[in-house]
Amino acid sequence: MKGALLVNLGSPKSTSVSDVKSYLNEFLMDKRVIDTPYLLRAFLVKGIILNTRPKKSAEAYRKIWWKEGSPLIVLSERLTKKVNQKTTIPVELAMRYGQPSIKNGIQKLADKGVTEILLIPLYPQFAMATTETITVLAEKIIKKHFSNITLTYISPFYNNEDYINTLSNSINNTLKKVKPDHLLFSYHGIPERHIKKSDITKSHCKIDGSCCKSPSAAHKYCYRHQCYETTRLVAKKLNLKEGDYSVSFQSRLGKDPWLQPYTDKTIDLLAKKGVQKLAVATPAFVADCLETLEEIGIEAKQSFHNNGGKDFTTIPCLNDNTEWVDTLSNWINTWNKNN
Repeated sequence: MKGALLVNLGSPKSTSVSDVKSYLNEFLMDKRVIDTPYLLRAFLVKGIILNTRPKKSAEAYRKIWWKEGSPLIVLSERLTKKVNQKTTIPVELAMRYGQPSIKNGIQKLADKGVTEILLIPLYPQFAMATTETITVLAEKIIKKHFSNITLTYISPFYNNEDYINTLSNSINNTLKKVKPDHLLFSYHGIPERHIKKSDITKSHCKIDGSCCKSPSAAHKYCYRHQCYETTRLVAKKLNLKEGDYSVSFQSRLGKDPWLQPYTDKTIDLLAKKGVQKLAVATPAFVADCLETLEEIGIEAKQSFHNNGGKDFTTIPCLNDNTEWVDTLSNWINTWNKNN
C-alpha cells in the first residue's frame, strides 16, 4: 500500500519563551542549517543565540499567532485535509522541527498499512537547510524504525509547469486588485557557502550574477539558480516587464555573507526611489509563517512606509488554496498510478 507525507519546516508549540527556545535549539543545531563543526555550532547556538534570541522571537510570534495556533501549522493541516479528500492514497503531515514529527507522520502511515511513501518536502527550491535535511532525516528514521517501508522523493518543483501556473495565478489574483508599481520576489536567504557546498561540479557556482544563467548540472542543487528561475517563469507567465519586478533574499543570520540583494535594504531603496505601491511575493514558502506574516507583513511594511512608500501588499502564500490542493493531489495520484 502507498501513502504520501507532506513535510514543512515546523513551529514552536506556543509563543512562550521556553517553547520558542526549544524550537530554535532543534532548528539551529541542525548541521545543515548552521554548517559548522559541532563544538562551534553548540557554542554559537547554546552559548550565544539561545541566550538572546528566544525572547525577541517569541515577541515576533505573538504578533502573528492565531487562536488555533501557529499559522504555518494550521495552514499545513488545512492543506493536508483538503489533499486527503482528493487523493486515492492516505496523506499525512509532518514537520522537520517540532510537532508533528517526521517519525510520527511515518508511523501514522505505517499504522494504515503503508509500505511505500512519497515524501514531499514543501519547498519549491532545493537547499541544504530545507529539502536535504528533510530527506536525510527521513532516511535515517526509516532505516532505524521502519525497515519494511521504502521512500520516494518528489523533486524540487521550482520550475514544474503545474506549480508555476498555480503560483502565477495566485500572485496575479492580488496584482489585479492592488496594481502595484513594483513586484518584489523575496526568497528566504541562505549563506553563500551553502551554494558552493551544494555545487556537484565543485567549480560552477561563483555567485557572480552569470553562473546561474549558464547551463550546468550544478543547477539541480543550486538554490540561487532555482529562485531566479522561478521568478523568470512567473514573470513570463504574467507578462511582467523588466524593471517592474526584482528578486531579493530575506532572513539572514550572523555576519557571514548571505545571498544578496537583501530584502530589507531592497524595500527601503525602492521606497526612496519613489515606488509608492509595492507588492511582495514570497515563493520560497508555500504556507504563510513568521517570515511572511511578521518579517514582511509587519516589519518590512513599516520600513517601507518610513522611507516614503505608500501602499504595501504582502501577497499570500499558496496555503490551502484550491488550485494548490489540486496540484498536489494530482502529483500524488499520478505517482500512485505510475509506480
